[in-house]
Amino acid sequence: MFEDINVDSLRALHHAGELTIIDVRSPSEYKDATIPGSINIPFFNDEERAEVGTLYKQISPEAAKEKGLEIISAKLPAFIQEFSGIPGAKAVFCWRGGMRSKTSATVLDLMGIKVKRLVGGYRSYRNWVASTLDASNWKHEAFVLNGYTGSGKTRILQNLKNAGYPVLDLEGMANHRGSIFGQIGLDPYNQKTFDALFVEEMELIHDAPYVLFEGESKRIGKVLLPTALLEKKEQATQLILHMPIEVRVQQILEDYQPWEQKQACIEAFKRIKKRIHTPVASQIEADLNTEQYASAVRLLLEYYYDPLYDHLVDQIPSKKKVSLTANSIEEGTSLVTDYLATKNIAQHRLQA
Repeated sequence: MFEDINVDSLRALHHAGELTIIDVRSPSEYKDATIPGSINIPFFNDEERAEVGTLYKQISPEAAKEKGLEIISAKLPAFIQEFSGIPGAKAVFCWRGGMRSKTSATVLDLMGIKVKRLVGGYRSYRNWVASTLDASNWKHEAFVLNGYTGSGKTRILQNLKNAGYPVLDLEGMANHRGSIFGQIGLDPYNQKTFDALFVEEMELIHDAPYVLFEGESKRIGKVLLPTALLEKKEQATQLILHMPIEVRVQQILEDYQPWEQKQACIEAFKRIKKRIHTPVASQIEADLNTEQYASAVRLLLEYYYDPLYDHLVDQIPSKKKVSLTANSIEEGTSLVTDYLATKNIAQHRLQA
């Protein structure tokens, strides 16, 4: 018989690399939100789930169960084969820990494939995320990396994270770059996905004495940042990164590759066109249409993004600002690590 497991045990085993988590809900449910790190082996596809759900509501639960058994019976060989190809311990979950996960676990057990089942399903995990967010105890000292658009702040933070520093990659958790152009080439995450990724990252750096993150506004793409994080940002030491505009233009071109997303860039620009002095806006639009991307980016920086940034930085008290001047991502990364060394906290590293 399969074993039931709660959220805490599931997470502990998964983070220790001792458990593969499998979401047996439909592909659309999985895409909407899941437990980070899980894989999707659906019990029903979206159309089948809709059909069974309609029967449940319009006919009877018994009719829905009969149809469900008919559907899954035809799919069992392929379903079992997928599970048998996954080595090691496994745990399944559905929405509420109901029919789909219970039937999956039972059938797999009969075929000699041992799996655990998450009690309460995804809903129990989502409740854990919400309660953890509400009960966040922000003991960490915070260092916030600021800089003009294109300064490579995200790249620097990724370098630091890869080196073991306690970093929160907020844009990575949102899958959005944080500007009006930030969704180009990406599929931004919703609030549920962001919240789960954020809480999991906070749990990983729970014992760190400090945390590093980028100076974001309260919204990144589709998601709102936790109130506690925004409050911590206001109290934090603000690292102000300065980088030549030529370097910033090149960084933006590398990140966005506008030649691959021309129409998306033009559509995004139209959303801010009225906020830019008309002759400059006309030139930017012309540059985008004629694929003079370096010129368009430079004008956007000089006449839109840089003035916005200057206004925001002017609001930061001088005693909280630390100025860092670099000519490359690598130099910027070194400057941040050097600064942390002066605070006698750089020796803290997260375990891989």
